[in-house]
Amino acid sequence: MNRESILKVEGVGKSFGGLEILRNITFDVKKGERIGIIGPNGAGKTTFYNLLAGDLDPSKGTIYYCGQNITNLPNYKRANIGIVRTFQKNNLLTDLTVLDNLLLVLQRKEGLGNVWFKPRVEKHYSILFEKARELLSKWGLEKQTHKIVKSLSYGEQRQIEILLGIATDPKVLLLDEPTAGMSQAETNYIVNLLHTLPKELTLMIIEHDLEVVFGLSDRMIVLYNGGILVDGDPQIVRNDKRVNDIYIGQGESLSASS
Repeated sequence: MNRESILKVEGVGKSFGGLEILRNITFDVKKGERIGIIGPNGAGKTTFYNLLAGDLDPSKGTIYYCGQNITNLPNYKRANIGIVRTFQKNNLLTDLTVLDNLLLVLQRKEGLGNVWFKPRVEKHYSILFEKARELLSKWGLEKQTHKIVKSLSYGEQRQIEILLGIATDPKVLLLDEPTAGMSQAETNYIVNLLHTLPKELTLMIIEHDLEVVFGLSDRMIVLYNGGILVDGDPQIVRNDKRVNDIYIGQGESLSASS
């Protein structure tokens, strides 16, 4: 099936002083693709996401989104047009309830972020509360609705972090280690939910758990020494001798994700 391009990266590199972190990154992402991104520590994965999300400007190269040059567009403007990321570490307002965290995201999404003259109660913002309950129900988090975030387990907080990303109704969702620190049951829960995301949503996933990332992806990008080593079908990546040598050298095996 020929799908339209949503994200295009041409010759992108990033250096800090004389240290080159990424070089000549070039790829094209189709709408609705599920792309797994793997590579050893120090390969440049997080820097790669920082460039896509607008948290860093590239030292060279160009980034396009739906044909628009967004190379120097700041992160908040990228979020507004549909490029949203989650982080390795939770980025939540831990002294607020789960519902309050979700309402703040929905309030911004609906263009109500600067409305201060009305208390954020249900009689004034019934649509926001309805949407929040719908999302919490879909994710099976109704019991956490009124809990203070810092009282939740780390795995539950990771679930909330991903939920907030999805609540923005993104076109491209960049997940950074979505199952890090989770139990096997929590990991299975998140994987099942990610499988239910709309097919038109483009998903890119950095993940160290090979079983998770191979199970979610229809395409894999392997970063190594700041460049793309392999970009292709998961089975091709699984059987690539260079990739296996990298992971076997780190005490891992791609065959574990078979």
